[in-house]
Amino acid sequence: MSAFDPASPLVRRVLCFAAHPDDLDFGASGTVAAWTAAGVDVQYCIMTDGDAGGFDPGHREEIVAMRHEEQRQAARIVGVEHVHFLGERDGYLEPSHDVQRKVVALVRRLRPDVVLAMHPERDWDRLQRSHPDHLACGEAVTRAVYPAVENPYAYPELEAEGLAAYKLEWLLLYGGPAARENVRVDVTDVFDHKLGALRQHLTQHPDVEKMEAFVRANAARKAAEGGLAAGRLAEAFHAVAVNAADTIAGF
Repeated sequence: MSAFDPASPLVRRVLCFAAHPDDLDFGASGTVAAWTAAGVDVQYCIMTDGDAGGFDPGHREEIVAMRHEEQRQAARIVGVEHVHFLGERDGYLEPSHDVQRKVVALVRRLRPDVVLAMHPERDWDRLQRSHPDHLACGEAVTRAVYPAVENPYAYPELEAEGLAAYKLEWLLLYGGPAARENVRVDVTDVFDHKLGALRQHLTQHPDVEKMEAFVRANAARKAAEGGLAAGRLAEAFHAVAVNAADTIAGF
C-alpha cells in the first residue's frame, strides 16, 4: 500500500488512543463508526481518567466513574465494545517510559493493523486542540510504535511475558495542524452516530447545541478541503507509514 485507505480490507483491527474521555468522539468517532460497520474490530485506550474535567463542583467525588461510563456508552454507539483505561491523572500525562511501556504492551497484545492517536504537534491555529495531555498522548504513542513495539530488546520483560515484537504498518494521527492532514474520511452516512457519541459526554458540554453546530461545521470544512461534494462531511487525519514496502529498519 502506497497510501492509507481506511476502507481497505486489510484493515481488520484498529487500536485508538486518546488523552481524555471524549477526545476520540470529537476527532475520529465517525471513522470508527464506519470501520465497525464494515466489521473491523476497533478498541479504545483512554490514557487519563478525565478527573480534571467537568463543570459541576458537586461531581468531584464521582467524576472519574462518570467519565468512564460516558466513554463506554459513547463507544457502544459507534460499535466499540472494549475500552481500556490507563488511569493517568488528567493534566499530568507525560510520554514517560512507564506510559510508553503500557502502550507497547497493549499494542503488542492486540496487534492492530492501524494505531490511531492524537497528534504530537501543537496546532497554533486552534490551541484548544493541543492540550498538553493531547500532545503527550501523541508523543507517547509515536515513541512506542517506533521503535519499541518492533524491537524485541525494548522492554524485554514484555517479550518474556509472551508479548512478542511485531511491525505495525500504519499510524493515523488526529487533532494536529491542518498542514499535516493527508487523509479525509467521508463520515456523512455515520455522522449521526458521531453526534450520538458526543452527546454521552454530558459532564463536558454545558451547551450541546453549540457543540454540535461546531462539530458539523468543522466536518463540512474538512470535506470541502478534501474535495468532497457539497453537503458531505469528513474527518481528517495525518497518516504515517511506520513500515512500508521500502522501509529499512534494524528490526
